[in-house]
Amino acid sequence: MFSKEESKKIRQEFWTTFGKAYPNKWLLYNTKIKDVTLKFTFTTKLAMVSIDIEPYDEIIRAYYYEKFTCLKNILISDYVPEIVFDEFYELDNGKVISRIYAEKSGVSVHNKNTWDEAMRFLNDKMTNLETFFLEYKDFIES
Repeated sequence: MFSKEESKKIRQEFWTTFGKAYPNKWLLYNTKIKDVTLKFTFTTKLAMVSIDIEPYDEIIRAYYYEKFTCLKNILISDYVPEIVFDEFYELDNGKVISRIYAEKSGVSVHNKNTWDEAMRFLNDKMTNLETFFLEYKDFIES
């Protein structure tokens, strides 16, 4: 068990190491679509890449989710076969968003022995998600 401060330091070390191992200017929050972001997550239980749709307006959230749903077969067949679509994904804070994600279990930010595996997963899946997103961005935002 790690203290809050120790855990924070380990997380910072992981992301610094990841950035050095995979130097890339990731799209993430810079999608140019206000309510749609790409995210990395790495916890004590899993690694995840996701497309998060989290506007304040439920109609906008549903609109963008439907756009991605129209592209679901392409995303699965050509980019990320294990992608999961969740229209009502509940965050730890109780907020409900729409999330399209791929995750890898059996890795932990607190276990350095799993870092290489997590880094490869995060890099490979985010590269594919970004490629997909950029390819279909015009459709998504139209």
